[in-house]
Parts: sequence; structure tokens; C-alpha cells
Amino acid sequence: MDIHRCGSRPSGKGPAEYFTGTVRIDPLMSLPEPARVAGASVTFEPGARTAWHTHPLGQTLIVTAGCGWVQREGGSVEEIRPGDVVWFAPGEKHWHGATPTTAMTHIAIQEKLNGSAVEWMEHVTGEQYRR
Repeated sequence: MDIHRCGSRPSGKGPAEYFTGTVRIDPLMSLPEPARVAGASVTFEPGARTAWHTHPLGQTLIVTAGCGWVQREGGSVEEIRPGDVVWFAPGEKHWHGATPTTAMTHIAIQEKLNGSAVEWMEHVTGEQYRR
């Protein structure tokens, strides 16, 4: 058994290479092999969002606070609120983040394949974000 106490791992800033706006990442879990699961609590300030990306084994988001948006490639922008659970299938190109006026926090859970849990792509443009 391994217990990671609250506050035992520092928060990090979402790197500008993968995020637009102010994003805080609080690590929750990155388990040793043979486990593959990794997870974090991610807080997006108003207007903040991820770049387009995919996950080799999919991703689950559990919204815990605020109001946000998600979009898969070719789909419409969908609003998400606390209690909503979002599943992106393996390889599904998507982005997620806060609305322009409201911050949003979600728990992101994904599995690693060959040591990688995400493939980052281009930034979401202002036009794409504006719905």
C-alpha cells in the first residue's frame, strides 16, 4: 500500500506548448508498471484550454467544479458541469477547457501505452474555441 498525502506533490503549471491560458495541474497518480493508469486534477482559468490531442488508450474526465467545454474533431462544442463524466475513445482527437467566463476543474484519467499517455497536436484556435 502506498498513500500519497494531500499536498505531498507540488502543483504544476500547464506548459504553454500544450495549453492556452492559465492551467494548474495537481498530480494524483502515476502508478508503476505493470499498472498503466495516470491521473491528475486539472484547473483551467476562464478561457484556458488544452491543445488538440489524443490518448492511445482513451481518457476519462470527471468534472468537479465550474463550467467547461469539450470537443472532439468534427463534433460540436459541448458544455460540461460538475458531476459530468466524459469519455474520449482511444485515438479520438479532442480538446477540453474552461468557458470564456468560468473556471473549470476536472479529474483526468488515462492509461499509458509504451510509456506514453498522450499525443499533443496543434493549439485550438480562437475561432475554434469561440464555438
